[in-house]
Amino acid sequence: MRLVALSDAYIPPGPMGAGLAGLASRGVEVEVRHWAHPSVVELQRDNLAIEQGGPDAVSLSPGILEGLEGFDIAVSQFAPLGAAFLAAAPRLRVIGVLRTGTENVDVAGATRRGVSVLNTPARNARAVAECAIGLMLAEMRNLARAHAALKRGEWRRQFANSEAIPELGGKTVGLVGYGAVARIVARLLAPWGCRLLAHDPFFGGDPAPAELVDLPRLLAESDVVSLHARYARETHHLIGAAELARMKPGAILVNTARSGLVDEEALVRALRERRITGAALDVFDREPLPPGHPLLELDTVTLAPHLAGSTIDAFHGSPKLMAGHLERMLAGEGPLPVVNGIQPVLRS
Repeated sequence: MRLVALSDAYIPPGPMGAGLAGLASRGVEVEVRHWAHPSVVELQRDNLAIEQGGPDAVSLSPGILEGLEGFDIAVSQFAPLGAAFLAAAPRLRVIGVLRTGTENVDVAGATRRGVSVLNTPARNARAVAECAIGLMLAEMRNLARAHAALKRGEWRRQFANSEAIPELGGKTVGLVGYGAVARIVARLLAPWGCRLLAHDPFFGGDPAPAELVDLPRLLAESDVVSLHARYARETHHLIGAAELARMKPGAILVNTARSGLVDEEALVRALRERRITGAALDVFDREPLPPGHPLLELDTVTLAPHLAGSTIDAFHGSPKLMAGHLERMLAGEGPLPVVNGIQPVLRS
């Protein structure tokens, strides 16, 4: 049995191969092929194009597509597995994606072919959750603005929220989407005395320590609105002008999920008009942000270059997590994180 793994700038060939090495005991021959970029900036640009346009928006090089006829399993983090990849791998039976989202895979095409698609839920959930809380603090307490001023030689003590700089402890934090990341945020903030609200129409089970509410109530009552929903056609611009108008004037918006969840133009207007106090963003409609972008001109935003999930622990641990799923699959055990309803039949 053969597996092809597509490494990238975040998971280089060495860590990719090391993470999947345990599959050899199950009779799996692993070959790593590298999806090369000059830097992570170029990789992020391709990744954003794939998120917005699907797996066929970016082409793989002929070298990666060559000789795929003999592979049964494909593993990828960001590399696009679109129609060309599926056509080049007629024996393929399983695709493993090294993250929760599967935007880089032609899931519909794989399903028609009877190919199982597995993801890696929560592989960087802790990383994103920690970053989200860091962005909350940075925006509320003006940490990034104060740092930038000091680097310019300014001892700055006046900010847009200087009349009412809050503490995060004891505030109401609204979590839009209550998956793995949001639940970690909730667990981390509960000991701070935060009141936690969550909105997720697909969540089942006990939401403690959060209270499940509808989106209008969450927006109206939260001091911090933090986005953790999955991006899909139904959630495009989930937070638009109407939703921003429902938020408290002193509230901040945090987005470490997907840029498409927010109407970026409406957010800029709301910030300019001081309808909300601030925003902390790790994702954008255009990445990198171009010079002169309106967000760069605002003094009420904290901006990060799409790095919330980018920790060595998350990246290097992902192949090991997928290897564990594949080992259980080959042993005929479950449960498995199948996203397209096609249960894998490969066995060692």
